[in-house]
Amino acid sequence: MPFLASLRELNSQQRHTVLASFLGWTLDAFDFFLLVFVMSNIAGDFHVKTPEVAFSILLTLGARPLGALLFGRLADRFGRKPVLMIDVLCFAALELACAFAPSLGVLLVLRFLFGVAMGGEWGIGASLAMESIPSKSRGLVSGLLQSGYPFGYFLAAITYWLVFSVFGLNWRAMFVAGALPSLLVLYLRSKVPESPVWQAAQARSEPSSARKAMRGQGRRLVYMMLLMAAFNMFSHGSQDMYPTFLKSQLHFGPGEVTVLTMLLNVGAIIGGLSFGAWSERVGRRRAITVAALLALPCIPLWMYGGSLVLLAIGAFLIQVMVQGAWGVVPSYLNELSPDAVRGTLPGFAYQLGNLLAASTAYVQARLAEAHGGNYASVMSVWMVAVALLLALLAWRGPEVRGVRFGQPPEG
Repeated sequence: MPFLASLRELNSQQRHTVLASFLGWTLDAFDFFLLVFVMSNIAGDFHVKTPEVAFSILLTLGARPLGALLFGRLADRFGRKPVLMIDVLCFAALELACAFAPSLGVLLVLRFLFGVAMGGEWGIGASLAMESIPSKSRGLVSGLLQSGYPFGYFLAAITYWLVFSVFGLNWRAMFVAGALPSLLVLYLRSKVPESPVWQAAQARSEPSSARKAMRGQGRRLVYMMLLMAAFNMFSHGSQDMYPTFLKSQLHFGPGEVTVLTMLLNVGAIIGGLSFGAWSERVGRRRAITVAALLALPCIPLWMYGGSLVLLAIGAFLIQVMVQGAWGVVPSYLNELSPDAVRGTLPGFAYQLGNLLAASTAYVQARLAEAHGGNYASVMSVWMVAVALLLALLAWRGPEVRGVRFGQPPEG
């Protein structure tokens, strides 16, 4: 298989780095999506409405730029590896603390702090991986890294099924399981080397200066932020309220919700790998644009399939396209970023976009509630608008495929 052949071209240390970065984003997403499955359960326990619990997603997404800036600057100064280890421990500990929240107010505070820790992981992990591999492997590895997000969602779906259907436990057990990512630190400590690009800069005694590196890059930062806002409205608009739609509007049980969620994440993994690798041939912009536009004909089947089989096909196909577009993001943002701030800028731009899109789940829940619980119509219209916006922004952006690290990108 071409995918396995491409991975075999990496040496042992590079493969360990890619795997660790993939697992970091997988486990980060796993912890984030555990909440998505149990919002209605939490609402019942705390005697509030589901949109009030959905507000926690807004807080988590809104806090992520703080984490991207904080942990990213630490990674540019002290190295990718040690800061990534600290970050993983932080978000695993905060996830565990959510299991013991005595009230919704405490849970909201913990989800905000979790968002700070979550915001640091993506940028550091992506820069560590991209700086450690040959430029010709970036597209494929980009798709692999971003596939960690739906894989984390997949694991969260399995956990939801085990906790509720098999063991008959409550939502707090979900967050206890969320402490498992802390084990990744042992792997990082023993197997993963520091970024060679960062080490080379330190050997040349080149201190990282964010102000100097970003001089003249203001327009690029704004573009990256707006692009990531569209990306996050695209993914969160298709994922965060999907289990609630299945349970509240279609009245599906845990087994059906788990099956559909697992299938959509299989599609997401396939899409991320396929479009990420394809972007190495056709360019980053074209791959993103095509994936976004191909999501449009999938929407009717995804929301209005009418049977479990057709809904499953729709969920699978739309996530092939949503995460297909996302599969290009790690390589694209890292190629757009100057060396001195590559630990900070990709993640910070990503999370600023997240901040702009942070109200996605909350707005969808409110709109659905205002229209008699009609999540299908709200989510469909949302996805049409955002897919068109994303395609336009991607097509108008710069193409930087294959730029050499060690030199600032042109433009």
